[in-house]
Amino acid sequence: MNFANTNVYNIGNAIRGMRNPKNSWHLSDSEGDVIGPKDMKLAQSLIHGGAVHCKFLRQIFVSVDITAPMYFWSELDTYKVGTTADSTSKMHKLESTPITWDCFEHDDCTDDCLRLHVFDNEPYNMDDHISDVWDNIINVCETLRKRFLETGDKRYWKELIRILPESWLQTRTWTANYEVLRGMYQWRQHHKLTEWNVKNEKSMCSWIESLPYARELILPQMTLKVED
Repeated sequence: MNFANTNVYNIGNAIRGMRNPKNSWHLSDSEGDVIGPKDMKLAQSLIHGGAVHCKFLRQIFVSVDITAPMYFWSELDTYKVGTTADSTSKMHKLESTPITWDCFEHDDCTDDCLRLHVFDNEPYNMDDHISDVWDNIINVCETLRKRFLETGDKRYWKELIRILPESWLQTRTWTANYEVLRGMYQWRQHHKLTEWNVKNEKSMCSWIESLPYARELILPQMTLKVED
């Protein structure tokens, strides 16, 4: 899993708009996208007040290229409001490059977890490694890809789509806002999928932590409540 080309936009405008309800622009101490202490105090107070008060977070926009397995994308796709994604296409480009081990998510695989101990007893009598199973899957997928290119017979392509594992890596240019990321972090930071879990430095939640002012504006451990 990988995050590239991260860009955060509109912090300064969001902070200015945050002061519109009370016409308190004269109290602002931010410069551009650098948030001053007074503005940060008000921002955290509004965040503490809940979704009704922290609408300014919706105006801080994020764009990033995420390369992740399909099983992660199916989870991320539950966040539809305030997000957009433009993906590479299995439909149009799946057959264009060789299918290899590097096309699939395997960051947290180890020799210990790859041995099929669960199948050691009857009726399986297997003492194989999942890596061997993966070799077979990849060989089948690559053969189907080549047969499609050789013959143009779409039955090979259709079978490849059916067989392709959920760990297939796909890149999407994904956009969201800080309010979406705040809710996402709160509910997913301890998820059993390592692609979400904050303990994994390559995870979605770890990436969220790396964003500007993430600790002050996104992470949920905030108790500050002050009036401005």
